[in-house]
Amino acid sequence: MRLHHRLLAICLLLSVSAVAWPQHDLHRNAARDIAAGGTELAKAVAVLNGNQDDVESLYLLAAAHCLTGDIDTALAFARRAVAAGLPIERLQAGPRQEFAPLYASDAYRKWAAGQERPLIHGPMLGQVTADSASVWVRTAKAAAVTVEVKASDEVVATASTRTGEEYDFTAVAKVTGLAASTDYSYRVLLDGKPVTEPATFRTTVEPGKPAKFRVAFGGGAGYAPESERMWDTITAHRPAAMLMLGDNVDIDDPTHLFTQLYCYYRRQSRPEWRRLVSTAAVYSIWHDHDFGTDDCVPGPDIDQPAWKRQVWRTFQNQWVNPAYGGGAALPGCWYDFHIGDVHFIMIDGRYYRDQKGGSMLGPRQKAWLKTALAASQATFKVIASDVPFTPGIKLGSRDAWDGYPAEREESFSFIESEKIDGVILIAADRHRSDVRKIEREDGYDFIEFQSSRLTNRHTHGVVKTPGLIFGYNKECSFGIIDFDTTREDFTAAMTIVNIDGEVMYSMELPLSKLSHINHGR
Repeated sequence: MRLHHRLLAICLLLSVSAVAWPQHDLHRNAARDIAAGGTELAKAVAVLNGNQDDVESLYLLAAAHCLTGDIDTALAFARRAVAAGLPIERLQAGPRQEFAPLYASDAYRKWAAGQERPLIHGPMLGQVTADSASVWVRTAKAAAVTVEVKASDEVVATASTRTGEEYDFTAVAKVTGLAASTDYSYRVLLDGKPVTEPATFRTTVEPGKPAKFRVAFGGGAGYAPESERMWDTITAHRPAAMLMLGDNVDIDDPTHLFTQLYCYYRRQSRPEWRRLVSTAAVYSIWHDHDFGTDDCVPGPDIDQPAWKRQVWRTFQNQWVNPAYGGGAALPGCWYDFHIGDVHFIMIDGRYYRDQKGGSMLGPRQKAWLKTALAASQATFKVIASDVPFTPGIKLGSRDAWDGYPAEREESFSFIESEKIDGVILIAADRHRSDVRKIEREDGYDFIEFQSSRLTNRHTHGVVKTPGLIFGYNKECSFGIIDFDTTREDFTAAMTIVNIDGEVMYSMELPLSKLSHINHGR
């Protein structure tokens, strides 16, 4: 009996129990089982065969039949998926190892000829400064990448790089020599040929100078087709930067590259996402569901569990961050950057999380955080965490900063002892948007702005901790902070906006409320 016939027999046996399959993300779960192979793969096919009315099921059935060696059936499902609206780039992206038998078939080559595209994903904008900007892309094959920047229809700068198999055909081109506070347009060329329409960005003011700008942020971006319009809602608010604070895609499978890439590619192919990231500078950190598994505590070792470094490399290939922890010698996703006189400090609460040792950050990152805060001359310092600092925010759980109270207090006490003004906390994880106050005896009260339901279907109830100012969980939402350090009393205006663009809450936070001099008044 041929392999795919045996697979069909197993599927028929399993189909009776298919209704019990988790529905949080049917396709992610199926991808995970396809990656596991064997009877798990058969179970996934049984479920997907009952859901052939959607393009994701058709796509995954094509992948599954590639793995069983039934290339004719794989091609049939691939063709049906594209006819139903799947972007051809999804098939080109793969994951390529699993789709290799399909690509090698004459029937696929004949069908795909003339449809395939040279640019698979991107462009994604990032690292925008007063004099530079970086652009990320993924290509169909190894290619020479050129980013061409214009001002007033005149080319003023270019940057070139190459994509290749080693980095999953991704590359970042950094354009330098730009002028501060200037509007530009850019386009991407592959092997000398334009492949994108012009997109726009604006360079920041010079470092340390007063500025007026907007950032958007959030976490909890599990894939839900009905909520992908969120990215257009955010684009309409024209943020200078978009901060992705974890659960940027829900994977929950650190041991299988197929699942990880499936989840990233699915999001990166969405036109709404591509419109946002082509014009807003993107900065990201991870959380449990895109690093490991739910509430994972991987321990302090760099290479244990063994999947850590591979997950880190995969994460690097998907983003355009200015740094990724301490590099290969000290992997992670922490880094910092400035927009004018606002300092953003992005921390990694997962890679070195060690409950036995009482540390979320690990000693090296904690030392880096203190150094960055103490040396900062910025008006506002924004500390971005994948989990909330607020006590009692996740009842009965040690996953938030409640699980590491000594390290939290050490960080807060350091801010107070060094008299560091202007610290704002932002966080994700809880599937809603909150504004909360953390009262302090020896310094000003911290304001924590939390948002983590960008696209998730799942919702968390608002927990009424002391210091709750506002909570919202009715619809998907995101946070906006409008900074204005050109005013006499520098301000950060915090706003919660829902998926329909409606303002649910807004408050103005002046620097005078975040000052040790004014503490107690």
